[in-house]
Amino acid sequence: MDGRVLPILLGPTGHPPKWYEIPVPAPDGGLPTVLLYERVPAGYSKRLGLQKGWKYAFTPTGRKPKPRWPWTKPPKP
Repeated sequence: MDGRVLPILLGPTGHPPKWYEIPVPAPDGGLPTVLLYERVPAGYSKRLGLQKGWKYAFTPTGRKPKPRWPWTKPPKP
């Protein structure tokens, strides 16, 4: 990242999105590389254990997990 701050749109509940994708242009003009970041808790307070907020952690695999619905079969190993 080059140090720019990108705006993050909040959802109807006031939370930032669970996944954030940042397209990085290729130096040769090809397809851009997409960096994927996941929303994780920023920390917890000492006394009550309340969540302090959110931060984004880099996901090196570059793929979002597929949604799991309660009525779907478990994945085969």
